[in-house]
Amino acid sequence: MTLDAPHDQDQVSDHLIELGRIGKVVGNALLMLGEAVLAPTLILYVAMRTVGAVPGLVGVIAWCLLTVLVRRAVGARLPSTMLMMLGVLVLRTGLALATTSVWIYLLQPVAASLLMSIVFAGSALLGRPITQRLAQDFVHLPERLLVDPRVRRMFIEVALIWGLSRALDAALSLGSLHFGADFAVLARGALSIGLTALSIGACTYWGWRRMRAIPGVRFSFGASTVAA
Repeated sequence: MTLDAPHDQDQVSDHLIELGRIGKVVGNALLMLGEAVLAPTLILYVAMRTVGAVPGLVGVIAWCLLTVLVRRAVGARLPSTMLMMLGVLVLRTGLALATTSVWIYLLQPVAASLLMSIVFAGSALLGRPITQRLAQDFVHLPERLLVDPRVRRMFIEVALIWGLSRALDAALSLGSLHFGADFAVLARGALSIGLTALSIGACTYWGWRRMRAIPGVRFSFGASTVAA
């Protein structure tokens, strides 16, 4: 009598997920936030207080282009997450310039956050979580692990968490508009960074917790190991 073949889900056992140096991962995430959120916010705010909103909007687009050019010049990688953030920023700034209204710039994040909420939550409901692809910008996961239903379920749950956070971001951004344009620019930057950091923490914790529950999956910190 032969033994039954192991189930497909059991084949993910003894998988080592190398996270690299946590400091480097966190540093890269903070750098992206600084380049795509903090710096553009400060550029626009200072310009509005000195030379006007239109030069500030031009400065934001110039900063986005400079960020991409510098990264390419030094051979740095352009993660999908960062390209998405910069692309959305350039689009909303361009529309604001076309209408010469800073209010268009401030209202667009509300619509953008709602759209992202729909995209992330929708991808989760369709069973094709966008978080599974975006996660590859930060952590390499073996292909055999990605097809495991338990891992896909984790990415679906993370996509729902992120979708809810974007809906909250839209509500907070809309509320800040009641206090004037100058306040809304600063509040948008601060709230976006704060809420994004909390959301990343929540998604990271949930993903870690779910992955740790899968038998045989282990995490390695520090430099990547090389197989003998």
